[in-house]
Amino acid sequence: MRLLAILAPSLLRTPLRCSARVAIQIRLPAARALNTTAQPAPADKDCYLQPLKDADTGITVLNLSRAKAKNAISVKLLTEFREALQEVQFDGITRVLILRSVVDGVFCAGADLKERATMSPSQVSQFLYNLRQAFRDLEALSVPTIAVIDGAALGGGLEMALSCDIRVAGEDAKIGLTETKLAIIPGAGGTQRLPRLIGVGKAKELIFTGKILDSMGAHEYGMICHYLMDVTCHELNIKYSSLSVLLGIVNHSVQGSSFEKALSIAREILPTGPVAIKMAKQALDKGAQTDINTGLEIEQAYYAQVIPTEDRLEGLKAFKEKRAPVYKGR
Repeated sequence: MRLLAILAPSLLRTPLRCSARVAIQIRLPAARALNTTAQPAPADKDCYLQPLKDADTGITVLNLSRAKAKNAISVKLLTEFREALQEVQFDGITRVLILRSVVDGVFCAGADLKERATMSPSQVSQFLYNLRQAFRDLEALSVPTIAVIDGAALGGGLEMALSCDIRVAGEDAKIGLTETKLAIIPGAGGTQRLPRLIGVGKAKELIFTGKILDSMGAHEYGMICHYLMDVTCHELNIKYSSLSVLLGIVNHSVQGSSFEKALSIAREILPTGPVAIKMAKQALDKGAQTDINTGLEIEQAYYAQVIPTEDRLEGLKAFKEKRAPVYKGR
């Protein structure tokens, strides 16, 4: 029996709290998902616009096309991204913007850490300022924006998607804010937009642990409000305890003692950067009580405190050397 598993208000006769910026997973016939294939990328372009034609005139696709680096956000890609947004804002044609990757298996891997390792602290700050401005520009576009998440959307890649009005997640989606594993915190709106979408408690866990979710996990965390799947009535055994998880009352629902689950979460937090965790907590706690613009300024202030740390440099060094980092909390 084919069912559409939707967490609907009628399940508990309680309204579902859901952000205006929602995420959905849909499965459509391939020919209907998008009636065009990506045009070849212009020479030397990592990011480019593709206006659709005929019956789809008014829809513009913003393609991420930096295959060699899994669409990692470099200075060049960021510059092209901002230029594309400016063009969309003033072209007088675009009515809907679709943001997607034309690189198989990835939406956006986040910031280009190899490039980041060559930057001075002041250059890092300048890059982050431009990145925040780009995502604010995306968020503030006068037309609806849709992020198509096929593959990995990590760190800045997820922050990009969170800046869109709607997120569509494929079955191979992998999403997460993984910055604390590099002894930094999300620096382009993640500590502000994520808790506004799924609640502070769930956002804290995802940021503190750097956990990567698949599309079903994203559904359970509230980043995807609808999830389409094939199940039988027997398999669709939704219990009140699991509904409380979906509604954000608790982070997890387990059988038996909850201590082991609490311990496993603590073990996930341990390997991350200690200073980053402190700064992330401050940014989340203080930013969640303010408007988005003030929250972004709070995030920027706390990010500035992780830039001069030894742990941040250790994170970059460990990434380059392909080993586990050893953080000292300084």
